[in-house]
Amino acid sequence: MRYRESINRKQNNLRSMRKLMTLILWLSSIHLLLNAQENYQPSSANLMARKDFQDDKFGMFIHWGLSSVLGDGEWVMQNRKILKKDYQRYIRTFNPVDYDPEKWVLAAKAAGMHYIVFITRHHDGFSNWDTKYSDWKITNTPYGKDALKMLADACHKHGMKLGLYYSTLDWYRDDYPHESGRTGQYSGRDGKGDYNSYLQFMKNQLTELLTNYGPIMSIWFDGHWDQTNPEGHDDRSSRINWKYDEIYSLIHRLQPATLIGNNHHLTPFPGEDFQMFERDLPGENTSGLSYQEASAHIPVETCETMSDSWGYRVNDTQYKSVKTLIHMLAGAAGRNANLLLNVGPLPNGALQPENIDTLTAIGHWTQQYGSSLFNTRGKIIEPQEWGVVTGNDQEVFVHILNPPHEDYIFLPGFTTPITTATNYQGEKIKFTQVPEGTFIYPEYKKGEPDWIIRLRKK
Repeated sequence: MRYRESINRKQNNLRSMRKLMTLILWLSSIHLLLNAQENYQPSSANLMARKDFQDDKFGMFIHWGLSSVLGDGEWVMQNRKILKKDYQRYIRTFNPVDYDPEKWVLAAKAAGMHYIVFITRHHDGFSNWDTKYSDWKITNTPYGKDALKMLADACHKHGMKLGLYYSTLDWYRDDYPHESGRTGQYSGRDGKGDYNSYLQFMKNQLTELLTNYGPIMSIWFDGHWDQTNPEGHDDRSSRINWKYDEIYSLIHRLQPATLIGNNHHLTPFPGEDFQMFERDLPGENTSGLSYQEASAHIPVETCETMSDSWGYRVNDTQYKSVKTLIHMLAGAAGRNANLLLNVGPLPNGALQPENIDTLTAIGHWTQQYGSSLFNTRGKIIEPQEWGVVTGNDQEVFVHILNPPHEDYIFLPGFTTPITTATNYQGEKIKFTQVPEGTFIYPEYKKGEPDWIIRLRKK
């Protein structure tokens, strides 16, 4: 008996040692992966893409998919507590017979936009391309065509850059860790998710997206917040290990120039190439989503809707004015950020007429004043009550969005020598430079959404 007990003890000790060694090796591998991400060195192509992204300033966000059929926004499955088995029925009703992606691209170009970010897969899990890894996709609808392929072809034809939104959250798949998520609790899924399976699924789909559709400007991730406490909470740590090191390294390997962003509403993670703000300009937090500070090291982008909704909502008529959107575009540029302005196409695939009208009006403005935004940088001075400032190597552009009561505006701390000040019609404007900054004495033209003054550097 004592001999047998001794053997058992030795075997148990050996098992314990093996477990300990396995744990040590696992922790070492995790450390190496995290260290690799922390030491991520973007490629020269990626750095150039970042510069181009900042030059572009203005893009179109497109929220569209099967959910548009219900006419109640892209969160309809969650908001109406629709079971997965019932939501599946709508795949036979999605038939966007008026989908013409070339019209989308031309509308974006006419507005002065330089890139498009398209929803490839939102939180309902529906894929807008002919993926091999799911039957829950647009090619299994009556429409039957690969919408992403058609859009990619139209973008390449017209020189429009294409970014892809991809949800890391899924209300449909059983292997997503739904039991620990903040959303997706009404879809009727039982049991526990399997993140290893779900991670492989995402890797497979991302490989398709970055292999079969030409150059991709960006991957725009969304859904991290599903596994955290709400924004503003002291603890925003994730309840699952997303293994972004594996996801991000895959993307950078497949297309080194592709920019990675993640809408987690936190300080950028290692391996990310740009930071986004949702419904807020950097430094603002009217939405309650933007407690993070704007990065000074990577490009920044803010996304906003043209009405109150992202996806098509039939009773949403709260359309923002052209003036409001121009203020947002200039306000973003002055904060050294891009504006990604959303459209929610109709179920038939056509853009909403109200969106087209607004884009056309913005285009008329950018045709005249776009040089004050595109290829410029912001944060020359901090945003003021009256507006913001942008600039390039030769000129500085003063965007007066809210004319003050005084007959002058003051640019605090701006002492760069200036030779002339004019409006966009070439009329000279008086200015004075002092050690504390620069005074400008403009005459405002009524009805202008953004009264711009050009300062020529010495």
